[in-house]
Amino acid sequence: MLNLIHQTIQRGIQTLFPCQLCGLGRQQQHSLCEQCWDHLPWFKQSLQRHERQILVAHHYTFPMDRIIQKYKYEQQLHYQTLLAHSLLNLKLPKVQAIVAMPISTERLRERGYNQTLIIAKLLAKQLHIPVWQPVIRAAQHAQKGLTRIERLENIENQFQPIITKQRKYRKVLIIDDVITTGSSIHALAQALESLGCQQVYAACIAAAE
Repeated sequence: MLNLIHQTIQRGIQTLFPCQLCGLGRQQQHSLCEQCWDHLPWFKQSLQRHERQILVAHHYTFPMDRIIQKYKYEQQLHYQTLLAHSLLNLKLPKVQAIVAMPISTERLRERGYNQTLIIAKLLAKQLHIPVWQPVIRAAQHAQKGLTRIERLENIENQFQPIITKQRKYRKVLIIDDVITTGSSIHALAQALESLGCQQVYAACIAAAE
């Protein structure tokens, strides 16, 4: 009951603030006005990468490309609600836990936060499931100049399962911000499968060409 009251109050407060894009319309639960929300570059389909189906919310075009860049590199964390609701707008599979794409300690030190983990926590709260992080990521090496096979091997070597993680889940959802080749998701999925995950799904906020 208290949770319902809190959500009602929160929605009421949100309507008092302007849209984060146009600044004119009234902000809804997803932090945009309805017109801006409807005119986002929606994709709402799945892409196949490395024989895996990956759900995608948007095309990586304006304004989503700029929003993600600001959120990811410029610490404009107020976009987290918009990005999380973009994923919630998809027909997500029923899973037991959410796995955020991990970043290396070096990247974490540079940015100060894992942008995907923040979104994962918002999703987990809405879906009433935990965030599970049983895989760490080693230093993220540059891919430029490598062949396709070398790139795959390079990425696969970056993900290291944490064997000491006792709690395991069979059905999990990987989330990431932008998908290009899908190699990172594929490598992370393989690491999760090595830990005993039987069904590994994936969803991304946007897909780049």
